[in-house]
Amino acid sequence: MLDPAATTTRQRIAELVRQLLAKRAITRSVGDDDELGDSGLSSLDIVNLMLAVESEFDLSIPERDMRPANFRTIARIEGLVAGLVEQSAPAHG
Repeated sequence: MLDPAATTTRQRIAELVRQLLAKRAITRSVGDDDELGDSGLSSLDIVNLMLAVESEFDLSIPERDMRPANFRTIARIEGLVAGLVEQSAPAHG
């Protein structure tokens, strides 16, 4: 696992994707905007990725955001995580 303090959200998500690919013995590299389904990940892998994202970032993804579109690419997952982190941050003022 990467050191969360020393890595970006995108790097942490990319590492989760890399680990899933390695478990499936898929050696293909995936760019930030590459479709994860095209890399060989199944719908079950995407569910596992969703669970891994929740664990990695200590957040709960609301049911309304559990859509395949939010997990198509590393960049989309990053946007989802950023939005959820922002929503959970205490309001200043």
